[in-house]
Amino acid sequence: MISPSAVTFLITIINIGILFFILRAILFKPVSSFMEARTKKIEEALANAEREKAQAKMLLAQRDAQLKQTSLEAEKILKSTREKAEKQADVILSEAKVQAEILVSNGRKQVEAERQAAVALFRAEAAALVVAASGRLLKRELKGGDEAEYARILIEELGRPDVRS
Repeated sequence: MISPSAVTFLITIINIGILFFILRAILFKPVSSFMEARTKKIEEALANAEREKAQAKMLLAQRDAQLKQTSLEAEKILKSTREKAEKQADVILSEAKVQAEILVSNGRKQVEAERQAAVALFRAEAAALVVAASGRLLKRELKGGDEAEYARILIEELGRPDVRS
C-alpha cells in the first residue's frame, strides 16, 4: 500500500500540474501576449527614434549647408558692394581732381588777365606821367592829339623786350 505521505505527495503533484495548466491558460498566455506587444511597441519606438534621429541629422546638415551658402552669398554681396563703393569713390575723386584742375586753371587765367590789365594800366599811367613830365621839361604845352601820340609811342617802346629791364 501506499503510505499517506506518498498519497499526499501524489495529490500535491497532481494539484500542482492542474494549477500549472490553469495558470498557464489564464495567466501565462495573456502575460506573454502583453509582453510581446510591449516588446513590439518598444522596438517600434526605437525604430521611430532612429528614423527621427536620422531625419534630424539630415535637417541639421541641410541647415548647415544653407548657412554656409548664405554666408558665401553675404560675402559676395559685401565684396561687390565694396568694389562698387571703391569704383564710385574713384569716380568721385577723379571728378573732383578734374574740377580742381579746372578751377586752378581758371584762377590762373583770371590772375594772368588781371596782371595784364594791371600792367596795361600801369603802362598807360606811366606814359601819361612821362608825357606830362616831358611837357613840363620842354615848357610847352602839348596839344591833345600830340599827347596821345606820344603816349602811344612810349607804350610801344615799353612793350619791346629790349627796352624792358
